[in-house]
Amino acid sequence: MKVKEVADLTGVSVRTLHHYDDIGLLVPEEVTEAGYRVYSDQNLTTLQQILFFREVGFPLKKIKELLGSPSFNRLEAFELQREMLLAKQQQLEVMIATIDKTLLAEKGEMIMTNEEKFKGFDFSSNSYEQEARDRWGDEAVDKANKNVSQFGEKEQQEMNRIYFQLAALRHTDPASVEAQTAIDEWYTFLNKIGDYSLEAFAGLGEMYVVDERFMKNIDQFGEGLSVFMRDAMKVYAEKN
Repeated sequence: MKVKEVADLTGVSVRTLHHYDDIGLLVPEEVTEAGYRVYSDQNLTTLQQILFFREVGFPLKKIKELLGSPSFNRLEAFELQREMLLAKQQQLEVMIATIDKTLLAEKGEMIMTNEEKFKGFDFSSNSYEQEARDRWGDEAVDKANKNVSQFGEKEQQEMNRIYFQLAALRHTDPASVEAQTAIDEWYTFLNKIGDYSLEAFAGLGEMYVVDERFMKNIDQFGEGLSVFMRDAMKVYAEKN
């Protein structure tokens, strides 16, 4: 199939397919003398697997590493992706129930506890992603993900509170007293469950923007929060 046919079949844009080819993620079976990309059935299976990985939050760089690993197993990957999608489905069902309760609470038809308000939100590291790393490469776990995976319910609620506090300030100057006071709480909180130098703290802020998983999760509290936190964390590290 030519690239336009693949785009029409899958819904993936021609531009995206070209990008996948350019970065070596999905290289077509052949390129004709006229320059047309030609995709095989094997290419389509790989594209399907890429899209499943994207759906469960893997960045393109990580997908490329996994697919390129000598120990990568397609069947195992599909089984893993199925488990991840089922877990995602269960989380979405809980979140839908939470928003239904929130609507009733806003209408004055019920009272929600603070704990009920955050049912379904999950900012912990993905255990399935770690399994993928262990199986097919990149065995080292990101320090941030490892620490977050150890959160209990109390820590999760405290983290959510700080996120909401920062989200309310995200349109202000990251260097303002209010922003720096809030980001100081974040620094203190992180060092309760880990060991972050000021340099590592600033580096973590960069990860919030560079890593799609962090940005997606953090920006659920407010669009642009990840960028605001990165800037505030950088200022905090420089000032302290």
